[in-house]
Amino acid sequence: MKIIPICLFCMLSAFARLSRAQSVTSSVPEANPGRPTVSTPATLTPVGYVQFENGALFGQNSTEFSQRIGIGQVTKLSVHPRLELFLQSEPLAISQSNDRTAVHEGEVFAGVQSVLFVGGESRPTVSISYVRRVHTSVAPELDVGTFRQSASILLSEDLHGFHFDANGIFTEQLQSAVRRAQFGQTLSISHRLGKFTISGEVWHFSQPFEKGNTVGNLWAVSRSLRKNLVVDAGFNRGLTKTSTRWEVFVGFTYLLPHRLWRVRHGSGDRARHGWCCAQEPSPHRKSVVASVPGFCVRPSTASRV
Repeated sequence: MKIIPICLFCMLSAFARLSRAQSVTSSVPEANPGRPTVSTPATLTPVGYVQFENGALFGQNSTEFSQRIGIGQVTKLSVHPRLELFLQSEPLAISQSNDRTAVHEGEVFAGVQSVLFVGGESRPTVSISYVRRVHTSVAPELDVGTFRQSASILLSEDLHGFHFDANGIFTEQLQSAVRRAQFGQTLSISHRLGKFTISGEVWHFSQPFEKGNTVGNLWAVSRSLRKNLVVDAGFNRGLTKTSTRWEVFVGFTYLLPHRLWRVRHGSGDRARHGWCCAQEPSPHRKSVVASVPGFCVRPSTASRV
């Protein structure tokens, strides 16, 4: 499909322009990506700053298509050190099946994530999230499928130079008037090597309507070009008969350098930067020098695009 190299060229051009954008002062906090792994980090973005996570994902050999490319976008805003709002969408989904090409807009999801326990040296950060679909689409889906609503418990921890993200996911899938429960588990491990961060992940989702299971192994590399700009790329290999066989993705995360509202007089530096206690990103975790269902859009859970 000729559209694939064109999209990748446009995204790489955008990376270059963002990296040459006006200099960001040292007071701007670091971006905290939730992409490109399926696992979502339990920590939140800096309070008051808008963060954009964008990417393209190419999938091949799945139950609903032979080839598919999707452009994913996630906008996040933390309104409190323990509360984050986000909107996840797929503006464009191009699929090919039986030599026929279809172009659709993807689905749109709105969600909220809240920190229950702030992590420290000896305990992980624990959060919960809830996602609700606000726009449906007829575009073919990846192996995980789509859902009406989703609830997740998220854990993030640093241990011996490695960063761990683990998610437990429950979703409600709807087909015609029939509802089914779907369960998912993800584990992502990241480690910093020089200027890059390497992430490896295993994930599993039940497929209630297919009466099967989809399992994947994801690998990604990412790099922080600036404190507020992170680029990433990687691939995912499906491991079961009902899994999307191959997925390749590339994307970036950009934190706008201007806060939306002022900090009350007398607030400390940590509050000024929007961090809550031990929420500051670890140098080992993928989301500082890298990270996501999630795009595809693997809503819920973060997207891999």
